[in-house]
Amino acid sequence: MCTAISYHAHEHYFGRTLDLEYGYEETVTITPRRHPLPFRLAGTMETHHAIIGIATVDRASGYPLYYDAANEHGLAIAALNFPEYAVYLPPHVPDRDCIAPFEIIPWVLGQCTSTAEAETLLKDCAIVEIAFSDTLPLTPLHWMIADKERSIVLEQTADGLRLMENPIGVLTNSPPFPAQMAHFRCFRNLSSETPSLPFAPALNLPPISRGLGAMGLPGDWSSPSRFVRAAFALGNAPVEENEFAAIEQFFHLTDSVSIPRGCVRVGEHFVTTRYTSCCSTAQGIYYWTTYDNRQIRSVELKKSDLRENRTISFPMHSARQIHRFN
Repeated sequence: MCTAISYHAHEHYFGRTLDLEYGYEETVTITPRRHPLPFRLAGTMETHHAIIGIATVDRASGYPLYYDAANEHGLAIAALNFPEYAVYLPPHVPDRDCIAPFEIIPWVLGQCTSTAEAETLLKDCAIVEIAFSDTLPLTPLHWMIADKERSIVLEQTADGLRLMENPIGVLTNSPPFPAQMAHFRCFRNLSSETPSLPFAPALNLPPISRGLGAMGLPGDWSSPSRFVRAAFALGNAPVEENEFAAIEQFFHLTDSVSIPRGCVRVGEHFVTTRYTSCCSTAQGIYYWTTYDNRQIRSVELKKSDLRENRTISFPMHSARQIHRFN
């Protein structure tokens, strides 16, 4: 259960919520240009664009398993759970670049600078069923890819690999993106304004509350409902004119789909919004909050030595902080 958003203010901001009942020791991770990126069936990138995002880093090899990330040129990707629909192919598909699901983010960000370049690269790709490790098995995924110009969605289903334009700038989980867009059409009447009274204009029926234009906006935490709710919030968001206001606005957008502990249960565990990320893709600054600490923290890609040949990790989780005035 996750939601990704591509927000265009005075600059481009890209991020997501990660909604899970557990974690994998994830960190904010920078992969510098000279850290080798070996791919199971596609050779090794000895040099590549620098990447920043949230990842689980393999302790033995230093290989980053990214959940979402952006590169130094402003291209960003988020991988989201896609159960019941993701179909991976057997390894060694002829005449295709065979890429494991966990390799899609570094494969694209390591060599592309725009969504257009990513489209060209991925058209010759086959996503194959290779797991990251025995402890991190295959996960059904689809991806949102975005830059300052546009967003696209990558899905591989029983119908094959598809690259689709995403005019909304939002992605959640299942069902496939075309079905989410079809469902979204049911809510075309929603508005941030107070609605008129077209069925009985002669009646004196003053509104009982502000916000009636959004009456019918789904409030549950299912994937289709989060898609509609995030799209409504994003579609009505003002274009903020400075970095601080834009970052604050982005985190308020994601608040509309964040999951409080106790509302979604899986067996004996509660699903929560484990973290929320927001990357200022033009500045290369990665911001995040966690469920247990709502303070916005950041790491700047350009303040690290991008000529390094090893990953650089920063802890995500830190002690709760309350600003006490007395």
